[in-house]
This record gives sequence, structure tokens and C-alpha cells, in this order.
Amino acid sequence: MTPQERITELREQLHKHNYNYYVKHNPEISDFEFDKLLKELQDLENQYPEFFDPSSPTQRVGSDLSENFTQEKHEYPMLSLANSYSLEDLKDFDARVRKLVGERDFTYTCELKYDGVSISLQYKNGKLTRALTRGDGIQGDNITNNAKTIGTIPLQLHGNYPQELEIRGEVVMPRAGFNALNEERIEQGDQPFANPRNAASGSLKLQSSKEVARRPLQANMYYIPSDTPTDSHYENLSLARSWGFNVPDLSERCKTIDDVYAYINKWDTKRKDLPFDTDGIVIKVDSISLQEELGMTAKTPRWAIAYKFKAEQARTKLLSVDFQVGRQGTITPVANLEPVLLAGTIIKRASLYNADQMKALDIRINDYVYIEKGGEIIPKVVSIDVNARDEHSQPLSFITHCPECGAELVRMEDEANFYCPNSKNCPPQIKGKIEHFVGREAMDIALAGATIEQLYNAHLLKNAADLYTLTYQDVIHLERFADKSAQNLIDSIQASKKVPFHRVLYAIGIRHIGKTSAKILAKKFKSIDAIQNASLDELKETEDVGETIAISIQKFFNDDDNLAFIQKLKDNGVQFVEEEKAEAQTSILEGKSIVISGTFQQHSRDEMKELIERNGGKNVSGVSKSTSFLLAGEGIGPSKLEKAQSFGIQILSEDEFYAMIGLGTTQEIPATKESQKKDNDSQQLSLF
Repeated sequence: MTPQERITELREQLHKHNYNYYVKHNPEISDFEFDKLLKELQDLENQYPEFFDPSSPTQRVGSDLSENFTQEKHEYPMLSLANSYSLEDLKDFDARVRKLVGERDFTYTCELKYDGVSISLQYKNGKLTRALTRGDGIQGDNITNNAKTIGTIPLQLHGNYPQELEIRGEVVMPRAGFNALNEERIEQGDQPFANPRNAASGSLKLQSSKEVARRPLQANMYYIPSDTPTDSHYENLSLARSWGFNVPDLSERCKTIDDVYAYINKWDTKRKDLPFDTDGIVIKVDSISLQEELGMTAKTPRWAIAYKFKAEQARTKLLSVDFQVGRQGTITPVANLEPVLLAGTIIKRASLYNADQMKALDIRINDYVYIEKGGEIIPKVVSIDVNARDEHSQPLSFITHCPECGAELVRMEDEANFYCPNSKNCPPQIKGKIEHFVGREAMDIALAGATIEQLYNAHLLKNAADLYTLTYQDVIHLERFADKSAQNLIDSIQASKKVPFHRVLYAIGIRHIGKTSAKILAKKFKSIDAIQNASLDELKETEDVGETIAISIQKFFNDDDNLAFIQKLKDNGVQFVEEEKAEAQTSILEGKSIVISGTFQQHSRDEMKELIERNGGKNVSGVSKSTSFLLAGEGIGPSKLEKAQSFGIQILSEDEFYAMIGLGTTQEIPATKESQKKDNDSQQLSLF
């Protein structure tokens, strides 16, 4: 077989396996086997660049090149749908359609309205050639490089596909990925996204496609605008599914408007069980020829309408606005409200996000405001009841100086947030950095936020390095400390000196460095000194480390106070060299994707994840059809358990897992059961 033939064969195999994994959720080979094929293809393409193909599976990894988006005209305008919020609107729509169609029989296709970002994909000879955003409907941004990194967008179609094809859909961020991304942003000191749609939109517009590849995006396709293979929209989507597109199998054909109502009622409840957000239902005349006959208005098609679900809201009074200072200096405005019940929770506080949002709302003290749960998670103020406003009220201005230390705030270019630059002397930043440092996934020191406050106020802590000079005598005289609690604190601090380097790197709080990037940096550079001495290009070339993180690292090490902080930690025996890990104890879990949930008797969750990795397995956060098994501890979340049962996924207990990997319940990894009990919510916005 010639190199070109082998390259072609590998590309075909990998396109097939990508489809099985991302769309069918039914992989035929293990991740390990997939990676071997991909590596072989990468090596061959590097050896024979004359056979380069932009649609190759190797091009999904993205590029660090930054280039401005260009605007290109849509071949067919991407018009918006007319929106409706009542069943009466739908009844009127049905009457208009039936009047134009006359006595002819027809059906509607009802499908979910995905709450994401519209995208148009073009294919020639089965290869993805262009991806555009909606833009203004006439032209959109060319985001082809970013679109290639989304696993559910096929680079190469298969089956009996048309030679030229445009297909449209919505890029969404599933809730599990959204929550994980927000947790990572909070850990890094960044402001969380308000909801999955904003996160998806922001991700698609990133200049680095390598960074886009890290975002948990999914493309759900829903429409072919022209040259359709059949006269049925419903059948066309079924065919698109066979070509390799991710078309969720959730739509139904409805003969009458009563059938449409039944579909709406079903999904108004069931949508909460979906892994992604949907904000309504789209009703389309199924026949393409009837669609063409019904035509368009200036802005919307006459053959389709969107019914929007009503977001659950509550109305309450704004009492005041606080400005919180995060550990990286981010200033977040928070509304204090008269307590109100929303989605089963009493809400007293809600995020206002930033200065731009406050200005857009024109919010004022004593306003009556409407609140929702952003992404059904974070309470947020969405609008004002201006009719109930006091005519003498005055608009609120965003503060100009830090509410804690008085420093003048700064605003970075191209960022929505204001920051307090006084990181060395601003109390919330100092205490926030210490809380981050002692966290369970960082140094795992048994120290709660109230105790950090106490030690800081007693002038025993100026930064996290001062923990290692604390003595029993320093703390025994403090309020709420007894002999045992004082000694436990000192013992916990001493034990943290054994924490591996990658967790120390995460703990020291370099901006934008989360748990994942800390692991990758530690694995590549092996020591803090090597990271400090690395060039900008060496840092940028590291997997998952782009220009923003690389610049942040260099800025950290160019600060004399930070260098003194690191030196003090070194002098006190904290680990700044990554130990070489032993090879996997077994390969029994090779190729298996494992979800863990609950708490365990012998080990913490992090230690269980370590055992999975050391025995060849892969930790994943969400249950899907491709999950190998669910490792269930005490207090397992019911949603994961029910989802695993619905997919027929094996559920293992702690002891069954130990038996599977051929070990007893006493493991080489030391158990830290106490760490399971610690509350590590200090990074979260204090909304309740």
C-alpha cells in the first residue's frame, strides 16, 4: 500500500469513528486505538505534506494562529422566525396556512428550538468548505476554523450525500459542559458565563481555534435551505443524520394544531431532562413544495413559526447593590433583593454581572425587578418594571474605586469587567487567594473561610506562604481553637507538603491556570523553575496553553513579590518538582470511559479518579451512551443514576471497582476521608 493510499484509508476510518463517537454515541474502538490511528495519520501527513487535506480528521485540533473574522454573504438569507408566546398565536398561524393551502392535506414538523448560536455549513463533494454565523441574515462571520474543532460537525460526509449542500443548525453548550467550564473559570478567577448560550456564542468568536477545541460545544442541525433530496423536511433531516450530521431524534410530524399543542405540552416539561437548553418549539410546514408556495414576508417565512416557552420569573424589589471583590480582583455587582420564591428556591441575591449590564438595565434602588435563573442555575436580574418605578429615582453608577481597599479600578481592553489592581494589599483578594490555596483540589489544608479571616485579622497570615510558619502556640490562643483543633491545623499544613507539584501549581493562583492546565504544564516542564524560565513560545506550544495563559504565566514570574512567595514555599518544603508517575498498575480499564458520583469509604473522589487513570481508564464528567460504567458511591446524584439505568450502563459499587482492578480496599494512594467533608465553595459567588 502506498503512503497516499494509507492516508486515504486512515482518514476514512477516522471520519467513521468520529461519527460513531460524536453522533451515534456508539464507539466501535477504544480511545487508545483511535489515538493510535490519529497519530499514524499525523505522522504520515507530516512526512508527505503534498497530500494535505483541510478536511482531514487531524485538522480538528485547531490552530493557535489569530486572524480576524471576515464577513461573507450567505448563499440564501438566514431569516429569523416569527415568535409566538401563546397558543392563540399558533391557532392564528394555522388558520393563515390553511387559508393559503386550501383543501389540500399537509402535515407540520415540530422540533425543539435550541438555545444556542445559529450556524450555516457548506459542503462540496462531502467536505466542509465554509461555516458562517447568522450575522445580519445577509452576511455572517466566517468561523470555519473554529467550526472544524466541534466534534459533532462532520468534516467529511458519508453515505449518498449531495455533491453540494448547505445545512443549518445551532451550536449549543450542554449543561454539564457549561457547569464544568464555569467552575474552571471561577477557579481561575474569571467571571462565569451567565448561561450556556452566552458561553457558546463567546466560544465561537474566540480567535484561537485551539481554545475553541477545549470548549464543550455541540452542533444540532435542523434545516436544509435548498436543493433538498425529498419533498419532506422531516425526511430530509433523517437523511442528513445518515450523512453524519448530529440531528437529535426529537421531532414529530403533526397533522392538526391539536397535535402541535400536545407536542408543546410534552416538551414544556420534558425539556428539563435534556442535556442542553431549549427555549421553545419550531413548527414548520413539512412539505418543501408547500413551503415554496407559501413563501416569505420581508423578514420571516410564512410556513414556520417559533413558540417560545415562558422562562420562570419572579418579581421582587431591589434593596441595594453590593460590589464583591474576587481573588483576582474582579469586581462583581450583586443585587440584594426582598426574598422571593423562584423555581423552588428562596432568592435574596442575584448577579448583575458587570457595569455594561447595569447600564443596559438602567437599574435603580427600590426598582421592582424580574429575576430568572440564568441557565436555570445562577439567579440574574433580567428586566425592570419601569411602570412601578419612583419618578424621583436616580440611575446607579458603577463604582470607580475598590470598596475594600480604595484603589482606583481598571478595565482591561476588550474585557467587560473592572478590576482592583491592588492585589498585594486588598483584603478580599488576599483572603480569596488563601482560600483557593487551601482548597481540597489544591493543597487540601483543613482551613475554613472563617478561620482564614480570623488568622488574617490576627496578623498571622499575609499570604498563603505564611501558613507554613504557623505554630501551635500561634493558634491555640485564638477564639474557637482548642488543643485538638490547633494541632489538627498544624498537622494538616505539614501534610500538605506532600501534595504533588501539579496541585501546588494550581494552588499558587496564577491567573487563567486551572486544574487541567496545571497538570499539563507540570507534566511537560517537570518543575516550577523550568516553567519560570520557559520562553513565551515554549509556553504557547504547550497543549491547552494559548497566548493569554502564556502571558499570564510570564507576568506572574516577573513580579518580585510572587518570586518571594514561591521561595518561601520552597524553603518550607512544598513540592515544586513533579514526580515521575509509575506506569498504570494494570491495563484493565484501557479504553473505558468512567463516570464517578457520590462519596467513597476508602478514598476521596480525586483519589478514585487517580486509581482510574493509573489502571488505564479515562474519567468523564457526564453519563452518555458511550460511558463504560458508573462508579457509584454514597449519596450518588439521582440524575446520573437514572440516566445510566436508562442507557443500560453497568453500575459498580466501590468494592466491585476494587475487585475489577484486582486490588483490595487498602490502596497505595493514602485515603483522605476528612477532605470529603470540607466545603470548597469559597470560589462561588455568594448569592444566597
